[in-house]
Amino acid sequence: MRRKSTNETGLTRRAFIRQSSCAALGITGLVNTLAHLTLTRGALAQNLPNDDYKALVVLFLYGGNDSNNMLIPRMGHPAYADYKTYRGVLGILDRDDPAYIAGQPASIPLAAGGSEYGVHPSMQPVADLFNAGQLAFITNVGTLAFPLSRDEFLGGTVTIPTQLFSHSDQQIEWQSSVADKPFQSGWGGRVADLLRQRGLAGDKVSLSITVSGINSLQIGSDVVQYNVGSAGAVPLGGFGTNYASARNPDGSYTTSSAGRRLKAFDEITAYTHQHILEEGYSEVVRRSRAGEAIVGDAFLAAANSGVDLDAVFSGATTSLGTQLKTIAKLIAGRNSLDNRRQIFFCSVSGYDTHSSQMTSQASLMSELANSLKAFNNAVTALGVGDKVLTLTHSDFTRTFTPNSATASTAGSDHGWGGHHIVMGGPVAGGNIYGTFPSLKVGMDQDAGSSRGRWIPTTSVDQYAAVGARWLGVEDSALSAIFPNLHRFDDPFGTSANLAFIKPA
Repeated sequence: MRRKSTNETGLTRRAFIRQSSCAALGITGLVNTLAHLTLTRGALAQNLPNDDYKALVVLFLYGGNDSNNMLIPRMGHPAYADYKTYRGVLGILDRDDPAYIAGQPASIPLAAGGSEYGVHPSMQPVADLFNAGQLAFITNVGTLAFPLSRDEFLGGTVTIPTQLFSHSDQQIEWQSSVADKPFQSGWGGRVADLLRQRGLAGDKVSLSITVSGINSLQIGSDVVQYNVGSAGAVPLGGFGTNYASARNPDGSYTTSSAGRRLKAFDEITAYTHQHILEEGYSEVVRRSRAGEAIVGDAFLAAANSGVDLDAVFSGATTSLGTQLKTIAKLIAGRNSLDNRRQIFFCSVSGYDTHSSQMTSQASLMSELANSLKAFNNAVTALGVGDKVLTLTHSDFTRTFTPNSATASTAGSDHGWGGHHIVMGGPVAGGNIYGTFPSLKVGMDQDAGSSRGRWIPTTSVDQYAAVGARWLGVEDSALSAIFPNLHRFDDPFGTSANLAFIKPA
């Protein structure tokens, strides 16, 4: 059932063509349903104040984060004995455990609503955010088509997600939230379509911005994702840095070869084409070129915001930290972008830890924790901490049992349900949400492998829908964005334990 992983931060040629075609044509049932909803204008909360701004950040951990060692039961937790028994050489013990040996890694205890849990020893900044009430964990989330028990999984009586344990398929299903049908669009793209139709986008720059290249999550039928690099909008190549070889300081074209080529390019793209596909292509180019200046204005506004973002991110200079700093700049310059709602996508790879996991995961968890802490500090300093919500995604967690008895070389294999982080001012932090698995291998929530592949107890649909509701999507419209959501009883109530957003 396992496939070879594709490039974790990209897409296969087949997937790209399939996604791009669906996004461009918009001819499937989901898209038609969304179009109908936007015409009725009944999808979103009415009478929003003019100063209302919200930004959702989706952070994808490509490769499958072994979250079994991100959120760890402590000695007081009923699953701790099974953690010690089955985690083997990948285990990180409670420092109060008599079996703990001084000098070895130990989990960092959480306080308040997480006192039975600890986090990876490289995640002190995350523990600090949790204990300050600014971060929470959602447990055992994964792709599901229907609620599923172990007996139903083994008996084949309930539809399961397609191509379980495959990197590429599970990445796409997380980003689409539709685990039992071919890809049509991303859940973020569908949300963006509704937000734009409600008038929450100024149409200067896309409501969907990615800082890590094309992704499935932001593919919709109306809103096109816009790619931004750490230095701003990604410019055309061959014209020097920021078009220095082609434009004079006053904006006029230089008389050089580069200047003449850029002028000709701009003139050609300004033409109106009779053929619908030619005109569509030219419109994308025109929109992209116009967006460069607007993003530049946003970056300038960030530089003049009074917050030294370089200093805030001085302890998070990795790829992920740089991406989140870019998002912080765009949030600081939000007035230039002119969107009252914004969906950002960022990602980091390297989580496919089949070997040497203890070493590699220490680095990964440190990067994640320091980057999240810096980003939270940044938006708080900018005065918009209560307007930014961050959610993590990943292909899957990994098998609970290790694939080797040798600690220095052991890793874990492809699993299923895992734990995720939610962060920001809107979060009712300092709590653990969802249902934590029993950690009993070969029973309860193990998907029949005796490896500890946890059948999710919370679906991607339920988890992502909380973020969509926070952005303003009404419950009556959620079924258009998350077509399988209705299959889960009481998806946001007491039984689901997903009340991780503070009451309005």
